[in-house]
Amino acid sequence: MGLTANRVAVVTGASRGAGKGIALALGEAGATVYVTGRTRTEGELPGTVFATAEEVTERGGTGVPVICDHSDDDQVEALFKQVGRESGRLDILVNNAFTIPDGLARKGPFWEKPLALQSMFDVGMRSAYVASYYAAPLLIGSGAGLVVNTSSFGGRCYMHGPAYGAGKAAVDKMAHDMAVDFKPYGVAAVSIWMGLLKTERNRALFEGVPERYRSFAAGAESPEFTGRVIDALARHPDRMRWTGRVLIGAELGEELGVTDIDGRTPRSHRAVLGDPPAFSDAVVD
Repeated sequence: MGLTANRVAVVTGASRGAGKGIALALGEAGATVYVTGRTRTEGELPGTVFATAEEVTERGGTGVPVICDHSDDDQVEALFKQVGRESGRLDILVNNAFTIPDGLARKGPFWEKPLALQSMFDVGMRSAYVASYYAAPLLIGSGAGLVVNTSSFGGRCYMHGPAYGAGKAAVDKMAHDMAVDFKPYGVAAVSIWMGLLKTERNRALFEGVPERYRSFAAGAESPEFTGRVIDALARHPDRMRWTGRVLIGAELGEELGVTDIDGRTPRSHRAVLGDPPAFSDAVVD
């Protein structure tokens, strides 16, 4: 049921959170996973690039830690040169690197929040483009590649203000447009909206004010759920039928028969937060 033993993946921003969960799930499925991020040593939150890579290996895959600042194009280019040199191919790219600036979840209008929220346009939006740019030749060479941009309902509804929303909407549209360019080469590109995740950061929030967040915590997804969905999509013989689309992870998981690590099927938040966008089929070169 898992990925074949020679499948190679890059998961950006994987020292903790969603990226770590995705990397672990792909490792458990037998993949070689290049784990990227900036975190060398633990700080306020647990997790490092090296710890994630080690656990990927413990789960049955091969974890390769790579310290990479995804705001630095030269480091990103070097990352994919390393993948090409060591593995000679790339089957899955997960664009998950994302910066969470101070003040993101602060109440109030955008002009009362730090201007530094625009950093999400760099590591989040721009970094997805740059990683895909340098990964493209390797993905094309695999003959059956997959690009996944991790995203959220913030691309459709008001969530944390216009900077966050614009960044998420951008990676959604980016997946659609990349799919047009990749289609002749059999490479699929999608954006996946994740639900509320039980990340290290959110668990601390849930535990700090349990009475306030009890209902949210009960319905949250594990960070590994999205990785399981990506694994199933990558293995699907007709995965190209999803290419170019913005997909709700919970719904795609149900369609592909994927459950979370606790055996649950996470619920979709479509009814409350909105539908994914439907893009035009028109192509203007």
